[in-house]
Amino acid sequence: MSSLNPVYITAAGAYLPGAPVSNDEVEEYLGYLFGKPSRTKQRMLKQNGITSRHYAIDKNQQTTHTVSGMTAAAIQNCLQKAGVAKKEIEFLSAATTQGDLPVPGFASMVHADAQLEQCEIASHQSVCAAGMMAIKNAWLHMRTGEADKAIACAGELPSRMFKAQRFEHQAMVKEKNQLDLETDFLRWMLSDGAGALLLENQPARNQFSLQIDWIDLRSHAHLYDVCMYAGKNKNNGKDSWIDYNSFSEADNDAAINLKQDLKIVHNIVHLGVQHFFNLIDEGRINPNQLDWLLCHYSSEYFRPQIVDLMQKGGCNIPPEKWFTNLHTRGNTGAASIFLMLEELLYSGKLKAGQKLLCMVPESGRFITSFMQLTVVAPASAAPALSIHADDAIEAPVIRTNGMPVQEWLVRQLTSVWVDFESSLRQVPVVQKIYNGSLSMEDYKLLLVNLRQQVIDGSQWIARAASNITIEYFDIRSAFITHSRDEHRDYQILEKNYLACGGTYEELRQGEKNIGSEALSAFMFHKASQPNPFDLLGGMFIVEGLGNRLAGKWGRAIQEQLQLQDDQVSFFIYHETSDANDNHFERFEKAIQSDLLQEAIAARIVKTAKITARLYAMQLQELGNY
Repeated sequence: MSSLNPVYITAAGAYLPGAPVSNDEVEEYLGYLFGKPSRTKQRMLKQNGITSRHYAIDKNQQTTHTVSGMTAAAIQNCLQKAGVAKKEIEFLSAATTQGDLPVPGFASMVHADAQLEQCEIASHQSVCAAGMMAIKNAWLHMRTGEADKAIACAGELPSRMFKAQRFEHQAMVKEKNQLDLETDFLRWMLSDGAGALLLENQPARNQFSLQIDWIDLRSHAHLYDVCMYAGKNKNNGKDSWIDYNSFSEADNDAAINLKQDLKIVHNIVHLGVQHFFNLIDEGRINPNQLDWLLCHYSSEYFRPQIVDLMQKGGCNIPPEKWFTNLHTRGNTGAASIFLMLEELLYSGKLKAGQKLLCMVPESGRFITSFMQLTVVAPASAAPALSIHADDAIEAPVIRTNGMPVQEWLVRQLTSVWVDFESSLRQVPVVQKIYNGSLSMEDYKLLLVNLRQQVIDGSQWIARAASNITIEYFDIRSAFITHSRDEHRDYQILEKNYLACGGTYEELRQGEKNIGSEALSAFMFHKASQPNPFDLLGGMFIVEGLGNRLAGKWGRAIQEQLQLQDDQVSFFIYHETSDANDNHFERFEKAIQSDLLQEAIAARIVKTAKITARLYAMQLQELGNY
């Protein structure tokens, strides 16, 4: 066991469709059966204790989301919190009770909607325990080194199965003028939502993580008949809705309705508590050391029964240690444990070293599952960040001679800059710099990828200088001087990389990522034109980065990774020396030239726009060669 990797939940995401729906509004969304209010609703809602929930349908009973789409949104929320790029995910484990399609698997649909890159996937279809199955699969992949980063997720959208018009044509419903209780019971119980967990082999640097100690899941299907199910009616001789002569016939016979066999559902309580006691006897659970119990129960009706059986077995977990969001989220099935963990993880209630026990029973055909987690402090104390994603965007200040063309150009370039810096803040590596989650490996990858662009920078500037005719000698000289400085930048960058533990061999093997290829090709193309003055737009973006952002990024990286000056000087020196002023001053002198006419100014703006887009792509595609 010592050779297995530790696994941590480092981030959690959630997605809940629409606004909370109160008890008074439920039938406005689900619809009134035959236009009449339900006779069982109030009793069921009082019994289950749910006061609000979320539905992915509107008051016209139109479905507003897909379950795979909601799950993809939860994944996006999770990755944003972690500052992890989609391309870093190597394994996706997805769970649901019922996907949008019978075929293909749910994980395939989520993979597509989430727009993750190529990765291994696994689909888990059950009822509530499907979510725990998904977590365990991802956990085992991480434990054995099959993946470095994995996503476990679950989504549910049962509301669309309970729309009133779905039942009104069914023979038994029309005959009785009401739904059977085994289906009606679930109408007031189930709700929609999705959750996702990020699993990694290292705890998060700047927030609490949850180390997965163990997961234990048991099926008791051999003991009882199916309890919560869809696709058949009991005791009518047909094993499946597919065995009817037509799907319409199966629907008319209510075979596809989701049902709960209320005569046997109570068995899940004693099975769950029995499993709990078995784990105590095996030494895996110490009730006295538990700080939180996240128990997924479908209704407050069952909680006193669980507590009573635990107490009879000599175990008393105080009410303040129980955590549930059943009352405000409803029963979201396989997604419930994800939504509970997401809410608790970011609640501010956790402390390092606390033990969490997650209990997820399932009445489908009786599954019980438990997971124990340990709260882990941030891997390093979070420094006070010198920058934040909400900081105001400030374009570089450009001094002009007050000519109308210059002033127009400055206005246009300022607008280009605002769009550029806004787009940069959506790039994963930049998000990590701003939120304090950048790792040393991230930083080294950034340096290696920037190196190629910096090397090319001095070369395309030199080529541009060679294509400037002699009558523009002053501008040509400025380009040549700028090329020399860019070459020096490349040497500083290499020294930083070596100081961070990198090697010359790694640098020599470095190549342009696909964004750098596009940026380089464009700049060399422009530099090869006669008198390529519109490259001033490219210089505005590149030197603007040094003028406005490089120093800020460098200080933030130094703070987060606790680096020395010689490890971040490529970024810092733009701020701490006059080099950056000289670079940007040359740009200002160039646009102050009498050469600046309306046509050239327009070309400068367009080149700035293209350079900004390609530079952001370069950072977006780190490591993608």
